[in-house]
Amino acid sequence: MNKRSFFWASYADLMSSLFFIMLVLFVLTVVMLQKQMKEIERVKEATQAEINKIKEIQNAISNIDSTYFAYNAEHKKHILKIDVGFQTNSADITDISIETRHQLLNAGKAINQFIKNACQKYNAQYLLIIEGQASKDNFIRNNELSYERALALVNYWKNNGVLFNPEQCEVIISGSGQDGTLRIQPDVAGNVKNQRFLIHILPKPGVIK
Repeated sequence: MNKRSFFWASYADLMSSLFFIMLVLFVLTVVMLQKQMKEIERVKEATQAEINKIKEIQNAISNIDSTYFAYNAEHKKHILKIDVGFQTNSADITDISIETRHQLLNAGKAINQFIKNACQKYNAQYLLIIEGQASKDNFIRNNELSYERALALVNYWKNNGVLFNPEQCEVIISGSGQDGTLRIQPDVAGNVKNQRFLIHILPKPGVIK
């Protein structure tokens, strides 16, 4: 075999080897792409399932007893609609009439029952925010006073047997003083209707199972 024939034979072998290598690489690339596409689709489906679960948990709050709570579309919250009011510079729960306190007790029981049912159905947790407020009279202790009003409600519930399971519901006691949202208008000095508290119920952020 002359040198020219040997060259072409070697060249053909080299091309065949390269073709085989390229074919193997192509097959591997296709297989890997298919696996990646399946993983992307799996993650997409899981993400959509989580989104649907979040929406379902959020919408579940609409099932809470409308006797005591109303949905505020502007702030996207269910809030207490019982009209309560403290005396000026006071956080004494007995400032509130016996009839209204009885309604507050029933509202606490309704919240507790809702959270128990929702946690069993959706395996979720909730935040229960009790927010005390104060009227704009520039009283130096309005921030502390608003917190004490929220605390007075929580203690009233506890003293009457309304106890929230900490594994299902985190209770947050807060006071917004003369600030905050959802204040009764006109929000001016002397409007004693802002000497009250608000109740917010929200799904708790975290891992969705």
